Amino acid sequence: MRRWLTMAVAAAALLSGCGTANREAPAAADHDVAPTGVLAHEMPAEMPADFDFRVRYGYGMKDEIDTYADKVTKDLIVKGTAAADLKLSDSEMQAIYAKMKTVHAMRLTDLNPANTGCSQVPYNQASWTITAAGETRTLTWSGEHCDIAPGAKKLLELQTYVSAIVQATEAYQALPAAEGGYD
Repeated sequence: MRRWLTMAVAAAALLSGCGTANREAPAAADHDVAPTGVLAHEMPAEMPADFDFRVRYGYGMKDEIDTYADKVTKDLIVKGTAAADLKLSDSEMQAIYAKMKTVHAMRLTDLNPANTGCSQVPYNQASWTITAAGETRTLTWSGEHCDIAPGAKKLLELQTYVSAIVQATEAYQALPAAEGGYD
């Protein structure tokens, strides 16, 4: 009887998957293989031909950089918005792609702060749509709750980097100046 009980407990442990490897494994979505043969949410080493992104950011998310439509929109605050055609160069796109890989943009998950007891206005926020190697991800974060989560900080770093590139272009500099401010 004792031998049977020992074997039953061992079989139950084996079938239940109580090993530590299963407890610490990432979510199943991180192991899904994309059509390109790389892990889902992992950006290929080289920038794929289908790489594009759109980021809407700032208070009210009125600022936008959209490489799908080759357009930039600037929040003019009290004057509304202004848009211009903007085609980023291959080297600019390569640099942005490299920065996205550095911050692991397609793998970010921790975008919402743990503490939501605080609230502030105005606040920064952003929504990213990124396409690479046949996969499209949408990532959204907000600073409304006074704290920015670790993943959101990486997206903010990426946003600052991309904005600097765009703001240096002639197309952006030709847009009217913003007037007023958010209090």
